[in-house]
Order: sequence, then structure tokens, then C-alpha cells
Amino acid sequence: MMYIARWKLILSLLVTVVSFIFTAPNFLDRKTADSLPAWIPHQQVNLGLDLRGGAYLLIEVKVEDAIKDNLNSIVDSVRTALTGRTARIGYTNLGRIQNGVTVTIRNPDEVARAVQLLRDSEKGLSIDSEGQRITLKLTEETLRERRRALVEQAREIVRRRIDEQGLREADIQAQGASRILVQLPGIGDPEEIKRLIGKPAKMTFHLLNEAVSPQELATGRAPPATEFLPSDTDKLPDGRPVVYPVRTRVMVSGENLIDAQPTIEQGRPVVSFRFDTVGARRFADVTRRNVGKPFAIVLDKKVISAPVIREPILGGNGIISGNFTTESARELSVLLRSGALPAPLTFVEERTVGPGLGADSIRAGSIACAIAMIAVVAFMWLAYGLFGTFANLALVVNIAMIVGLLSLLQATLTLPGIAGIVLTIGMAVDANVLIYERMREEQRAGRTPISAMDAGFTRAFSTIFDTHITPLIGGVMLYFVGSGPVRGFAVTLAIGIITSLFSATMLTRLMAVYWMRRTRPKRLPL
Repeated sequence: MMYIARWKLILSLLVTVVSFIFTAPNFLDRKTADSLPAWIPHQQVNLGLDLRGGAYLLIEVKVEDAIKDNLNSIVDSVRTALTGRTARIGYTNLGRIQNGVTVTIRNPDEVARAVQLLRDSEKGLSIDSEGQRITLKLTEETLRERRRALVEQAREIVRRRIDEQGLREADIQAQGASRILVQLPGIGDPEEIKRLIGKPAKMTFHLLNEAVSPQELATGRAPPATEFLPSDTDKLPDGRPVVYPVRTRVMVSGENLIDAQPTIEQGRPVVSFRFDTVGARRFADVTRRNVGKPFAIVLDKKVISAPVIREPILGGNGIISGNFTTESARELSVLLRSGALPAPLTFVEERTVGPGLGADSIRAGSIACAIAMIAVVAFMWLAYGLFGTFANLALVVNIAMIVGLLSLLQATLTLPGIAGIVLTIGMAVDANVLIYERMREEQRAGRTPISAMDAGFTRAFSTIFDTHITPLIGGVMLYFVGSGPVRGFAVTLAIGIITSLFSATMLTRLMAVYWMRRTRPKRLPL
């Protein structure tokens, strides 16, 4: 008992010092902490929405709309499969149905070959034939997977757009089957963020149909494979937007963009963009074949620019010009960098928490922590004297470890998280109570102080481990099953349980052994 390995002593001292180092930045204001050199720990505990105030947004992902768009793609794939050079199968009545596509084969003798072609070209679909009619339907498993993937992709794009605004403390998580919960601490007016989040930002590049006459534009009747799209910036003398005859075929997709940046060209704000290898090759081919023709850049069904191709663009880089302001050019570049949303979004719930309410919550939580700390310290000192002081010192280190870990992990502290810390303060000395009571029993049984102390720390450990592992399991389950504030409570509770086990079995033992070596008492002061 009197011997403690050197590595345990070094580890305990190192953990204690590091904990206080990572806790220290929380006593500085945010601006001062951020100005510290990068090699100095400067992370602070992020305060949640209920403590700092801010915006709460619940977003619905319109997954069914995206699935309908996917069905349109399947229609095109079926058309391509049946009319390919090796197939040449006649068909009619090709169109969408509920979660599927149907087509009628003209020649009954070609139905079997058509079914085989479609099975080879379309995966994740159930294909049935009844007479000359073939039905392709998305399976339930495919629908579930696509809905999940759509929500996850939308969540990731929302996260990118918010990160581009420098809101590093935002909490973004999927909720239920088709919703995304966004919490933005410190944001008083979420309208700008909502506008940025909600834009589909689907960019495509098209050729214009130069054969369309002004009369056709005036009547609004578009010829086949052409649609009339309004300009986002150009206006007619009467204030109406200019309408462009855009060919429906997408020449290059915005999915091939890998970067977009606001810049200045000839004194005007523009957006420069860069394609990946595939996009650069397609862009080069299109511009090479269509020199002298107008080329429309379409964003969310609006033409933002329609320049004439002066020469082939071979480097995969381009410029989007228009009536941009510095702010609109920056916003467009953010949208293009983050990518297009896979499905439309709607805001189903919005709440704003004022900073005053958050300050009240912090004040109430701080008071609760202080009262809990004072009560526990007083109880341990009155009940166990000097050994209670050892436990109280270990408790201070325990709290520093909790705050230091929360800062290092950049965890978000919520009001339930403070409740977890308060609960941990009470639980942190439970192990010491078990150890000290065991020491008392051994001392009453006639053991020497050294033997009683050794028995207290050694024999009580299995009980201490059991009492810590069971709430730890509960905390882990709360984290994986719960969401939002419940997770905050689970995180602080789990961290507190682990740190209290360390402080009770290592730190108090070190202090007790050091005291025993120095004083060699004839009786433990318990």
C-alpha cells in the first residue's frame, strides 16, 4: 500500500496539470481566447441554445419530391434502354406511376427481351410484366435507403452552408425519418440563415434555342425540348424579367463543380468557378463545338447569365457574371461550394431564445453547482476530517477534468448538461465514502493504520467499479437513444463518472499515501 509506481504518480500529476490548462481558457472572454497563439490551448466549452440564446429551426426534407425527380430519371433510362442501337424496341405509354414507371411494348414477342434489358439497366427495382405492359417499381428497401440517404445528404449540405458563415457552434442533426434540427446559438435573427439554407442551389449549363421566334416567346408556348426561363437579373423596360428559350438538355451539371469564389473582374463582382476532371472535359467539349452560340447558366430555374461562347474554354475554369453585388457574389459562391440540395426544404418550426433567458439559465446553473459543491465539501470535511479534505481536493480536480474534456472535445453544454455536472459532483465522492467507511471498519477490527488504509482502497475497488459502471451504461444508452438536451446530459454524466473514478481511486490514494509517509500516525483520523 505504501508503494505507488512512479508512472502512476507522473500520470496523476500530468492529468491534473493538463486539466487545469484546458479549463483555464473558459475564464477568458471569447475574443481573448481566440487571440491566443495556436499552440496554446484556447478552446472553450460551447454553450447550447438554452444557455446562450439563439435560433431553433426544424426543417422538413421533401423526400417524396426528390423521389419523383428520381422517377423522371428512370423514365429517361427506360427510354434510353429501349431505343439503344442494340435494342430498338418499340414502345408506347411510357410514364410515371406511384413509386414506379410503366411502359407498354408494341410487339408482344419483344416483351421478354425488354424485361431483361430493363433488369440489366435498372437496379433496386422490381420489374413485372402483364401482357405487353411492363411495370418498374422501387422496392420498399430501396425507398427506405433513398429516403435515409436524401436526409443525410441534405443535413450535410445544410452543415456546409452554415459552416461557411463561420457559425462553428451550430448543432445540426437528423430528427425522425425526414427532418433536420438546427440550433444556432448566438443568432438573434435567423432570416438570413434560413434564406441561405433553403435555396436549392441547383446549377446547370444549357444551350439556348436560337430558332425560337419573338412571337413564340410572347405566347409562352415553348417548342419541344425547350423551356422558357426568366432571367434572375435582366429586366425589360416594363420591369418584367427577360425570358430565355433554354434547351432542356443539361450540357454540364453543377455537380461537377469543385470550387467557387467571389472575385472582381473589370471592377465588377463576379463568381469564378472550377470543374472537376469530368466536368472540365464536358465543358471543354461543349464550348469547342458551340463557339459563337449563347450559353445559359441556370440556377434554380432562373438564368443568372447567358454569355456568348467566344472561344473554347479548356482549363475547366469559368466566370459567372451578372448584376452581382459583393454580398450576392459571396452568397452564390457559398451555395455552389456547398452543393445543391437533393430535395426541397420547408421550415416547419422556428423558435428564438433570447440571450436574457440564456443568462438566467447560466446563473441558475452556476448557483446550483456552487450550492452542490459547498454542501458536498462541508459534508465530507465534517464526516471524515482530513481524509474528507483529500476527497474535496480530488473533487476540484475532477471538475477541472470535466470542463477541460468538454473544452477539448468542443462539446456543447446545455442546461441538462449542467444538471449532469451537478449530479456528478454528488456522485464523485461516493467512492471516497465507500473507501473511508471500509477503513473505519478495518480500524475498529484492530488493524494498523497502514493495513486499514490498504484494505479500504483495495477491497472497496470492486464495489466502486460496479457503482460507476452501471450509471455509465445508462449514460451511453441515453446518448445513443436520446437526442438534443438528453445527449448533453448523457455526455456530462458519462465524462463525470469516468473522471470521478480516476480522482477517487488515484488522486485521493496519492494524497493519503504521501500523508501517511510523512506523519506515520498510530490511528487514522476518521
